[in-house]
Amino acid sequence: MTIHLKINGRLLDTVRHDLHRPHPFAYERVGFFTAGAADLGDRLLLLVRDYTPVADEDYEIDRKVGAKIGSAAMRKAVQSAYRPAAALLHVHTHGGQGKPSFSGVDLDSAMAFVPGFFETTPRMPHGLLVLSNDAAHGLLWLASDRPPVIIDQFQRVDAPLQREWGTYELA
Repeated sequence: MTIHLKINGRLLDTVRHDLHRPHPFAYERVGFFTAGAADLGDRLLLLVRDYTPVADEDYEIDRKVGAKIGSAAMRKAVQSAYRPAAALLHVHTHGGQGKPSFSGVDLDSAMAFVPGFFETTPRMPHGLLVLSNDAAHGLLWLASDRPPVIIDQFQRVDAPLQREWGTYELA
């Protein structure tokens, strides 16, 4: 199955700008996308609906990681995906150019928190995204008890329509 994520270009620009804002103590910013999901047989299409940044007060001090968010941030995120039911995608940026990759901390923490998203919206996929300044990389859990799969294609949708951004062949 191919997984394809589409996002409005203006929203993507807003998200990138937001994720580059400085925080009083966190080294990076975090936010959440909500997205609709359509199973097209051989393809799963995710349509990003909205973005919710993590509020300044919902970050916790932890010098071992770039950003640590508390339970209030997670609660707000899962509530945003409850009605209408939506896929929930944790998003942050590593900046730079080209296809970004997840850090070990990113992957370890996602393995712990993403399956919990299924308690609120069990019939929707959920995941993790990392952005660069011109591309993206993502993982998607189709069920809480299954390993994640790679998001194959990312598409920025503008008027006029732009070509895909961050689409990479899988090795």
